[in-house]
Amino acid sequence: MLWLVPTLLVLAAPTLAAGSANPPAAAPVATEAPPAKSDFVLEGFRSAKFGMTQDKVRAAIKADFGLSGDAVVAGTNAAERTQLLTIVVPDLLPDGGKAQVSYVFGYSSKTLIQVGVSWNASIDPKVDAAKLYANSDVLVAYFTAQGYLPATIRTGVVLDNGILLFRGEDKDGHAAIVLLQGDFTGGGDTQKVLKPTSLALLYAADSKEPDIFKLDPGAF
Repeated sequence: MLWLVPTLLVLAAPTLAAGSANPPAAAPVATEAPPAKSDFVLEGFRSAKFGMTQDKVRAAIKADFGLSGDAVVAGTNAAERTQLLTIVVPDLLPDGGKAQVSYVFGYSSKTLIQVGVSWNASIDPKVDAAKLYANSDVLVAYFTAQGYLPATIRTGVVLDNGILLFRGEDKDGHAAIVLLQGDFTGGGDTQKVLKPTSLALLYAADSKEPDIFKLDPGAF
């Protein structure tokens, strides 16, 4: 079974988990954001751009990765009433192991609103903690240099289930997030250390008002 990235639920700016320790040295994060590039816009993922239809995204997947037919798996998120196209890509990051890429289409618009990329052992048994940390380092270095608005950038935020390594928005409110998830060990008199089990990269066209199914206030 393919492991799907949770859609849109972790894109809001998080709060620190009570009593959590700093992230381990194996997962360094930037302490200063570079100056914003006024013309920087997050448009999507490679050839797949926000606002594209499923047919156009399928064409983008074929152009980017040479995948089509049964290699592109269609699905749904029952709670959010969104549609998904999912693929598995070898070495999306050089020597990074297989990654799953999920393209999410909005409830109302039926167009691309989010792209999620994930690495974990259920996708590729060769992806271990060391590879997850290495992939994390590469992604953090990349995103901190892209020109996201400094006021929106969060790095090294400790959560109950992992570490938010990066979150930032462009001038149009498009958001990117890198989240290393797993279990913390230690505590008490020793520093907590994260044993990672998955790495998630998410791109969202609108993290504040996503195009997903929601009940109207007072419906129940």
